[in-house]
Amino acid sequence: MSVGKKILWGGLGWVLGGPIGAILGYAFASMSEAQSGQGGYSVGYQRREYPRTKPGDFIVSLLVLFATVMKADKHLLKSELQYVKQFLHRQFPRQNVQDFMLLFKDILEQDYPLKDVCRQIQRSMDHPSRLELIHVLFGLSQADGSIHPQEIEAIHRIARYLNINEQDFNSIKAMFIADTQSAYKILGIDPSATDTEIKKAYRKMATKYHPDKVAHLGEDLRLLAEEKFKAVNEAYQTLKQERHFA
Repeated sequence: MSVGKKILWGGLGWVLGGPIGAILGYAFASMSEAQSGQGGYSVGYQRREYPRTKPGDFIVSLLVLFATVMKADKHLLKSELQYVKQFLHRQFPRQNVQDFMLLFKDILEQDYPLKDVCRQIQRSMDHPSRLELIHVLFGLSQADGSIHPQEIEAIHRIARYLNINEQDFNSIKAMFIADTQSAYKILGIDPSATDTEIKKAYRKMATKYHPDKVAHLGEDLRLLAEEKFKAVNEAYQTLKQERHFA
């Protein structure tokens, strides 16, 4: 396939449009070019489309962000690739997973404008879905048993670009990196907060992280969201026991 054809695919924006579409359009053009030399497989490949669903849009966006976090510490680990593959297997049939992994490997080899990609995601996704993105990115970072400081910085940068405030970022971070103030951070409050303020913060966060808010992303992602909801409840129970209030 000629460079002109690749640019055309990128210009068409594939499915999502914008910078994400341009990146993915070029990637698919490249993959089709490579596969066209293998018995004309590119025709069959082009007939297989990525799932045009809300979960499908979510996963394609997530792949771009996965690549950023994985490359942050300059090491691409097998455990991280396995996390991505297993995550996809929970969402889609095997053939879709194979296509997504081909796409992901191509994305890993590219440099792209992260801020522009995140701004497109921010415009097309509601706030609960963007919070879920950050939660999943921390899960990826933890796949090798530890969370590298450069990965935290990459996720933090993504969160800022996604218009997620510091309180929400620190709340999710505290669910993965525990310290003596984790319960307060999860609820988005300071240790100096009154009992009444703790109760108010709990109600606010329980509503914000309710799994039903991301039900449109699919059942498995809704179940994943229950982890945040559970963490909020556990943080509240911890503070109730420490402070002895009802």
